[in-house]
Amino acid sequence: LMPLEDFFIQDPVIDQVIVALRDLLRRFDLKPYDEKEQSGLIRNLVVRRGHYSGQIMVILVTTRPKIFRVEQLIEQLIKQFPEIVSVMQNINDRNTNAIFGKEWKTLYGQDNITDQMLGNDYQIAGPAFYQVNTEMAEKLYQTAIDFAELREDDVVIDAYSGIGTIGLSVAKHVKEVYGVEVIPEAVENSKKNAAINGIANVHYVCDTAENAMKNWLKEGIKQTLILVDPPRKGLTESFIEASSQTGSERIAYISCNVATMARDIKLYQELGYELQKVQPVDLFPQTHHVEAVALLVKA
Repeated sequence: LMPLEDFFIQDPVIDQVIVALRDLLRRFDLKPYDEKEQSGLIRNLVVRRGHYSGQIMVILVTTRPKIFRVEQLIEQLIKQFPEIVSVMQNINDRNTNAIFGKEWKTLYGQDNITDQMLGNDYQIAGPAFYQVNTEMAEKLYQTAIDFAELREDDVVIDAYSGIGTIGLSVAKHVKEVYGVEVIPEAVENSKKNAAINGIANVHYVCDTAENAMKNWLKEGIKQTLILVDPPRKGLTESFIEASSQTGSERIAYISCNVATMARDIKLYQELGYELQKVQPVDLFPQTHHVEAVALLVKA
């Protein structure tokens, strides 16, 4: 194995923080986790940097709560990178290849960083999803917004809403936005982000999208547009069925896996939706990864 210190498709400051962290972990004799032997302390290092704010969050993923001399380690790291505003610890003691466990601690500073996207300010917690290529993410979301042809009377579902980046970006152009997300910290972020930006016509719940859409339908909320940005595995059949029952006229589908997107579009077509537009967006240049936006309209 050859150690790499430059990862050319990510922010170079993140590379520098990771190298500094590696050297400090060696100096403090904090052993890396061996998945095969299930030994060692440090499972993963996660570094986030706000594209516009420059704020940095460092997450130490460990197998147990105690990190020997962690205060001194953080002090040395902050001396090198004063832009670090948050150092978090996540404890993952399970025999799994999942990165994060359930327990979080704030070791230094605050439990979030802030950044901007499409003119709004956002708080971003450790467990919350946030696109790593902010400039291209803005183009991705703007493409979905343009495809949707927003109207003042639109009632929008923001499924897999995360910290609210998509829903809050459309809120000023529509009547109401209803967001749903399963990660509690992300839901709290989205509510705070709405308040930070003075946006009052948004409503966020922590639930599965399927349950939330069914509940909103029972409450008599008539949706006209669904914005959906699922993980790589795409949508479940139960989501597709529930979303089609809302009566929404348009579905703007953002995908990081065009194979599962194509599968899901076929199911929507069987339920009476027509595919009108598709646009690929290259968030990760010089890799095989591509995002895409599709617009489906009720026939």
